[in-house]
Amino acid sequence: MSVFSNAMRQLELAASAVQLRPSVIERLRRPERIVDVEFPVLMDDGNTRFFHGFRVQWNRARGPYKGGIRFHPGTDLDEVKALSFWMTIKCAVVNIPFGGGKGGVAVDPKDLSKGELERLTRSFTRAIVDVIGPEKDVPAPDVNTTPEIMDWVADEYAKIVGHPEPAVVTGKSVAHGGSEGRGTATAYGAYVVFDFFRDKLGFDPESSTVAVQGFGNVGQELARLFHHHGYKVVAVSDSHGGLHDEEGLDVPALIAGKKQTGRLVRTPNAREISNEELLELPCGILAPCALENAITAENAEQVSAKLILEVANGPTTPEAEMILLKRGAILIPDVLANAGGVATSFLEWEQNKIGEHWSEQEVFGRLKPMMEDATFSVVQASETHAVALREAAFIVALGRLEKAMEG
Repeated sequence: MSVFSNAMRQLELAASAVQLRPSVIERLRRPERIVDVEFPVLMDDGNTRFFHGFRVQWNRARGPYKGGIRFHPGTDLDEVKALSFWMTIKCAVVNIPFGGGKGGVAVDPKDLSKGELERLTRSFTRAIVDVIGPEKDVPAPDVNTTPEIMDWVADEYAKIVGHPEPAVVTGKSVAHGGSEGRGTATAYGAYVVFDFFRDKLGFDPESSTVAVQGFGNVGQELARLFHHHGYKVVAVSDSHGGLHDEEGLDVPALIAGKKQTGRLVRTPNAREISNEELLELPCGILAPCALENAITAENAEQVSAKLILEVANGPTTPEAEMILLKRGAILIPDVLANAGGVATSFLEWEQNKIGEHWSEQEVFGRLKPMMEDATFSVVQASETHAVALREAAFIVALGRLEKAMEG
């Protein structure tokens, strides 16, 4: 089943649990706009190569479209549609005044020089410039895109419109109007959500183990936070493979090694494992932080974690989720768990709009209650409707979207 089919199935499950106007559900089944572009890039060898990109704008009932841009060879329209839909739900769950959108280019940035990457980014910006803007659609980083890439988007947009508009994109470098704390906000928000459940679920640092799949920026920061709070991080992995040490990994050393070499560097006592093995390790907390469809019907029976904290977008298929819930696992869904990133994007957009720059302490001081309020609303909906947390998160979002559509 495709990623988009999974997303629509999640919508149907949640919609069946509450009374919503049929017109609302019908509007949420389809995007308001799909931008599908082929755009030219001058390569270092002097040849011009064309790349395929997308921007999907799902729903703007609650505000401008909002969502990242990813550069990945596997990017296609099905994936971008699903991500755009999930962003609509996520922004409503965390209660920020944005709708949902997403963008992507089918490219492996590792195959490009820095000059080619910049030219690709600027050309893609020109291809979608008519549909983005501070009050229209506000992109952000996603897989394989960085603050520097967002700076290029903002700079190219400024050249085209004839004046600076820093609020056109979030996730910029701090020197170019980015927010303090944005680089660690997704992981920080996920940890705040986890911490809300900690006592309720009986997790404590002395007896709980953690496995993190995906050791990019978000996965590294999440592993660091768990390690900092005394949890034993027993496994991590990146696209090349993983490491496992049941006595606990030296997370700071792994982060330093990854930054130096670009991949996981084996530490003493750690054994090498595959990404698939990591998912099936005995542990208390499993945090998928990589790509979609990591946990499927084929491997869900072997996933033994008590809690799955979905920090990636769409890491668990609906079939796999049913298997996990049936055996008593708790699954904290992506539309809540990873919403700290978009919440901080909103705070960056707000700073840009009013011409202010807040300290990291002030940013996180605003972010923490946003995440706690969102989590409380989801838990409350779960208890009221006797549904799992994902359906509860969708119920919260759908209620807010229906209200906005009525307006």
